[in-house]
Amino acid sequence: MQSQENSQTAIRIATRASQLALWQANYTAEELRRNNPGCDVEVVQISTVGDRDRATSLSEFGGIGVFTREIQNALLDGRADVAVHSLKDLPTESHAELTLGAVPIRAPMYDALLLPTGVDASAGIDALAEGARIGTGSPRRVAQLLHHRGDLKTQEVRGNVETRIRKLDEGEFDALVLAEAGLRRLGLESRISVTLRPPLMFPAVGQGALGIECRADDAETQAALAPMNDEATRAAVTAERQLLACLRAGCHAPVGVATSLDSGRLSLEAVVLSADGEQRLTAKGERDSAEASALGKEVAESLLKQGAAALIAGERPV
Repeated sequence: MQSQENSQTAIRIATRASQLALWQANYTAEELRRNNPGCDVEVVQISTVGDRDRATSLSEFGGIGVFTREIQNALLDGRADVAVHSLKDLPTESHAELTLGAVPIRAPMYDALLLPTGVDASAGIDALAEGARIGTGSPRRVAQLLHHRGDLKTQEVRGNVETRIRKLDEGEFDALVLAEAGLRRLGLESRISVTLRPPLMFPAVGQGALGIECRADDAETQAALAPMNDEATRAAVTAERQLLACLRAGCHAPVGVATSLDSGRLSLEAVVLSADGEQRLTAKGERDSAEASALGKEVAESLLKQGAAALIAGERPV
């Protein structure tokens, strides 16, 4: 691709084909066109193993890279110039030939509880009957739900957002947990019964944020993406991703985070749980936003001293 200054004509964006992924890709395309007048943008749909196989549990895939690896391959082999990811799906160990060209302003980072149409949501999760079935395949969500209420029955649910909601309304589940950001991006915010916030539910690392990748040696594409970058969001997710990397935990580990930025000071609080939710470790810290990586490492080290590595490995701390 070429920059606006030297007659940039086309940028190809690789994305998954789900409605949410396409929303994210089209948002990126619109921003690229706005910031680079005269530039053509093409969306290239890529099928990932996580999309093709809806029956296998994500844990059986190994979790890491299920929804991103084949999108990244499209960058590496030249089929695309830009890849758009939900940042929570992007492994913290980056490919040497790729770089995050931009992290746009973050959408709401929290999770949402959805109840069937017509069910009173005023009392939230504590109004659910004993043994209620909650649809979620996320170990992070499962562990935190069970920590709050050990009687709940969590069941994995796959498919796009609309499919999951249909299963809820058809009675397959008593409740569903999804990311608030995805629901709002799809215009489905009316289905949010309760927003789940800390300390009950800590979001995933990078949740609500987009990660826009390009080739590390493609300076022109990096320049085209630069106006999309939001420094506050980038600082927050840098701290979160550094924490996850130091914990040596994948994006599907029972790890939750919450970040906030106030007057240049970045705070990070994190939790690590056992899979059954019985054990829960917490740590938090605060630094200048320029020290985001150091903050993530500091909070991770505090958790590791408490025995987080054993919980992540599915063991009990000594």
